[in-house]
Amino acid sequence: MNVRQADADIVVGVDGSDESFAALKWAMGEAALTGQRVDAVFGWTHSWDMGPEPDGEEAWAKVRHDIAVQLREWVDEASRGVDFDPERLKLTSVKASGTAALLQIGRNAQQIVVGRRSLGRVARWFMGSLSASLAEEAQVPVTVVRVAGGEDESVTDDIANALTPVKETVHYVPSEGVVEESRRPVVVGVDGSETSRHALGFAIREARLHDAPLHVLFCWQLKDLGVVPGYERAVAPIEVGQRRAEELLAGLLADTPVPEGLEVRSHAFHITASKGLVAASRYASHLVVGSRGLSGLDAHFLGSVSRQIVNFAECTTTVVH
Repeated sequence: MNVRQADADIVVGVDGSDESFAALKWAMGEAALTGQRVDAVFGWTHSWDMGPEPDGEEAWAKVRHDIAVQLREWVDEASRGVDFDPERLKLTSVKASGTAALLQIGRNAQQIVVGRRSLGRVARWFMGSLSASLAEEAQVPVTVVRVAGGEDESVTDDIANALTPVKETVHYVPSEGVVEESRRPVVVGVDGSETSRHALGFAIREARLHDAPLHVLFCWQLKDLGVVPGYERAVAPIEVGQRRAEELLAGLLADTPVPEGLEVRSHAFHITASKGLVAASRYASHLVVGSRGLSGLDAHFLGSVSRQIVNFAECTTTVVH
């Protein structure tokens, strides 16, 4: 990440939901540490309940004014109690879908931030467009702030109780109760690609900014290792692959400038990237990944790694490009 990008605005999608309020609070907290500006963006269309179609410029001007007032009320509510200079907060409302507005206004941002509650209203609004249009199409990092709870956790309770052969009620234990927030590391998934190097740089900045340890994960399969020396014409055993993965990871870190005093730990695990990183997210404060993955029809039907992580990670997640 270059200096210009680091100093650019943080662009946040706001729509009046608790999820978007959480995203705005997170962005303001981040900007309070960095000195950046925050641009709260509301992309609106006439497809939802806004009354009759305006029939002239004066009527349209009133609609835009009402929307601007609504955005200001949302931002005032979301920012209550947050230590952030209001002079560094910009409000933008635009007649466009939420995704289109964020892609356009956030094209030169340091990052775009949105909120997510699994299977909640905003998730349903963004589920197809967030991962496909934002996390995959944006040219800047996209951070998805996860709000604890949601319909999926109550459904998880129902599933657990249906399948557990005991009379006692079984409850889902949210990730927030597993590890104290202050002790959670920033986790970054790498694979040696140029994109994952960018992800590593973003994660280093986050860990340093929040005085958190950084854990670098290489979740590998044999196909990710390239040609393993000594096994050019044969399939390498898992233990040989593990050594090769650790060598590749050590080489990546040796080529990466790490600020003095930052605690960095590296791990190589024989597991698919999506499964490994989603598992790691349960114990992380922030998960950072690159945007590499499937494209086209494969991505639509199978889901790219970044899309799966955005949808299922249990902590705030950033997809870096």
